Amino acid sequence: MRYRTLGTTGVQVSNLCLGTMMLGKWGNTDPGDCVALVRTALDAGVNLVDTADVYSDGESETLVGKAIAGRRDDVVLATKVSSPMGPGPNERGASRRWIIRACEDSLRRLGADHIDLYQVHRPDPATDPDETLGALTDLVRAGKIRYAGSSTFPPSSLVRAQWTAERRGRERFVCEQPPYSLLARGVEADVLPTCETYGMGVLAWSPLAGGWLSGRWHRGAADTSSHRTRTMPFRTTTAHYDLEIPGNQAKLDAATELAAVAAEAGLTLIQLALAFVTTHPAVTAAVVGPRTAAHLHSQLSAADLVLDADVLDRVDRVVAPGTDLNPEDTGYGAAVLADPARRRRAA
Repeated sequence: MRYRTLGTTGVQVSNLCLGTMMLGKWGNTDPGDCVALVRTALDAGVNLVDTADVYSDGESETLVGKAIAGRRDDVVLATKVSSPMGPGPNERGASRRWIIRACEDSLRRLGADHIDLYQVHRPDPATDPDETLGALTDLVRAGKIRYAGSSTFPPSSLVRAQWTAERRGRERFVCEQPPYSLLARGVEADVLPTCETYGMGVLAWSPLAGGWLSGRWHRGAADTSSHRTRTMPFRTTTAHYDLEIPGNQAKLDAATELAAVAAEAGLTLIQLALAFVTTHPAVTAAVVGPRTAAHLHSQLSAADLVLDADVLDRVDRVVAPGTDLNPEDTGYGAAVLADPARRRRAA
């Protein structure tokens, strides 16, 4: 396992981060298996564990807490806030009111007295960044969290947050967690350079493109179904997997070609996919989200790999730099585009 500095914090984290979205009812429903999986990752040298309050409605945080009991000081513990946690209109978002309450709820589920990295899961266009950063600053000063971060923020929101922190004397986001994979390279054009400009760490989520780079998805495959679409409430949309969609057809073709690139390099497709992400100079760690021990072991084998220029050039010929083959894989749709009233002018 290799270790890198998280942004400019001085904190050393493993270049593979254990993502725990698949622990609990959204993925692995055996609590014992889930706890053992986390501990196996820790034994292999992974020291960064990432979860979120919304994962399996809080169950993931509870399982992570059980798994790291007795080893808390060895773990850089990360979780997230802002996704809906109930039917109420204020049980979500990035307001001070919700962040303070959600943090206490996460601490209770994790069985911890502090969170190392507390990330805003998605931008909240209804909340002023100063409101959000002010609440996070208070949590740092209260010892509830050590650092604040963002997840799936567009570059304009990252810049606005950095400027707000500087001008208002707030804690700043020390890292961003964007979607990044061989099939979703859009962040190379703006998000990753923005993070480098502001000294932010990058924890890349979905480096296997939601399973597309697991080796199962290719031309001629008998089964291209997705476990995630069957079990995860906010991924029931077919936009990521429906093969009638041209972007997904392009992903299928690319996955088939990339598997050949991997084989020629003496790698599995999983190894190529993870090493591609961790080879980028802006990336601190790739967030892997195994559901089983077998998945975990196939991913850990990529921890020490660095791709040479020839392999990277061949990858570029399959998927051009800065390209998202399916725009739906960007992870966030701006409200200004989703609401017709906000993007149309009266005649």
